[in-house]
Amino acid sequence: MGPDDGGAAGLTVAVTTSHQDWLAANHRDDLRASGLAHMLAIAGLHTAALSGFAFFAFRFAIAAWPWLALRVPGKKIAAAAALVVVGGYLILSGAHPPARRAAITASVAFFAILVDRRAVSLHSLSLAALIILITEPDVVIAPGFEMSFCATASLVALAELWRRAPAPMSLAWPLAAIQKARDWTIAMLMVSFVAGAATGPFAIQHFNRVANYGVFANLTADFLATALLMPALALSLLAEAVGLSHVLAAPIFWLAGWAAKGVIFLGHLFAVAPGAALTLSSAPQIALAISYLGIVFACLWRGPLRWIGVPMAAAVALWPRPPAPVAWIAADGNDAAVVAEGREVPLKPGMRLYATQLWAQRRGFGFTADPAAAQALQQRFFDCDRKGCAPIGPTRPAIAAWWTKRAPNAERAGGLCAQTDIVIFRADVSPPSACRGAIVLTRADFARGGAAEVFASPLGWRIAWSQPLRGERPWTTSGGD
Repeated sequence: MGPDDGGAAGLTVAVTTSHQDWLAANHRDDLRASGLAHMLAIAGLHTAALSGFAFFAFRFAIAAWPWLALRVPGKKIAAAAALVVVGGYLILSGAHPPARRAAITASVAFFAILVDRRAVSLHSLSLAALIILITEPDVVIAPGFEMSFCATASLVALAELWRRAPAPMSLAWPLAAIQKARDWTIAMLMVSFVAGAATGPFAIQHFNRVANYGVFANLTADFLATALLMPALALSLLAEAVGLSHVLAAPIFWLAGWAAKGVIFLGHLFAVAPGAALTLSSAPQIALAISYLGIVFACLWRGPLRWIGVPMAAAVALWPRPPAPVAWIAADGNDAAVVAEGREVPLKPGMRLYATQLWAQRRGFGFTADPAAAQALQQRFFDCDRKGCAPIGPTRPAIAAWWTKRAPNAERAGGLCAQTDIVIFRADVSPPSACRGAIVLTRADFARGGAAEVFASPLGWRIAWSQPLRGERPWTTSGGD
C-alpha cells in the first residue's frame, strides 16, 4: 500500500483507528452514498469481525491440541481471550462513543458464554442496551445508537425465527456443497435486507437519503470486510507486535490491501450506479417514534401479532410530508439560500456550507458540494458582491440582501428593493419607499426570531421563525451583534 493504492491505506487506517484523515474525500463520499458509511466508524461490524475472529482462532487452536482440549473448557477460554481483544481494540481505536457501545455489546455476549448462557439473544442485547443507557442516557436519541441497536435486534429476531432444516443424509458432496452455497447466499441476502430495513427509517429521518443498492453493497462489502479485511488487519497488528519480518508479513499486508481496495471499489460501483440514491425530506417526529416502536415491537413480541410492527416501521417512509420551504435565512441574516430547479442555491457559496447543506439535506433538496459549481449556480440567479446580493433570475421568492452593517446609499437600497419579494438588511436603515411591496427583514427581526424559512402561501410568502420552535431559554436569546 502506498500513495497510489486506490485508497486502501486510508480505509485500513479508518477501520483500525477510526481516523479518516488519510481517506480521500471522494472515497468517503462513495462509501456514504452506497450505504457503507458504517465502515468509517469503529462500531459493531469492526468489533464483531475482530473479536469473532479472535474467538474462533483461540477455540480452533485449543481444539487442534487434543491433550489441552480434553482438560480445559476451550469455549470459555476463547471467550475470555476475545474479551481481552475487545478491550485492546477499544483502546487502540480511541474509545469513541460508537466503539464503546460496540465493546459493551460484544463484552455482554462473551460474558454470557462464560456463565453458560446464550451469547446471541434478545436478553443479551437488552442487557447491553441497559448498560449503555445507564452510562450514556442521551444516546437514546443518537442516530448511531438507534440504527445499530435496531439493526442488531432485528438480526437477533431473524436468527430466532429462522428454521434450520436438518442436513440431508447420504448426499453426494457436490450436491451438498451447492445446497450449502445456496443456503448461505439466502441467509446473507436476508441479513442484509433485514438490517437495511431496520436502519432505513433512521437513515431517512436523520440523513435524508436511501441507498437503493444498499442491500447488495452491504452483502458484498460487509462479507469482504468480515471475512478478509478485519482478520488480515488483526494478523497484521499481531505481526507488528511480535516483530515478524516484513518478508513473512508481506502476504498478510497484501491481503489486507487487496480487501480494502475491494471495499473501495464496491463503494464506488454502487454509489455511481443509475438511481443509486433516493433523497427524502425528514418526516414529523411522531413518524420516527412510530417507526421506532414498530421495529422494537416486531423484534420483541412473540407470535403472529409481531407483524403489526412491520407497517408501523414504515411510518417514516410513508408519512405525508408538509409543503417544503422555498428559502432559508440564517439566524443573523448574514446568509441565505433559495430553492431553484429542486436544488439549493446559496447566496454565499463556499461559506457556512454546513448550515446551508444541512438545511437542504433535511428538506430533501439536492445541493452542490463543489464550491466552484456552487458559485456558478449562484451566478445564474443572483448578482452578488462583497456587500450584498440582488436577484437576476426568475426564481421566486426574489431575495435581496445587504450583508454589511454600514448602511447602503439610497440608490443601492432602492435597487435592492426593486422587483424583490424579500429584502434582508443587516444595517440599521429605514427601508426606502421602493420596499413597500416587499417583506423587509432587519437585525431586530433576526434577534427576536432566529433563523427563518420561507414558505409559499396563497396570500404571498409566509415566514416561519426558529425561535418559537426551540423555546425561550437564556442561551437562545440574542440581542444582535
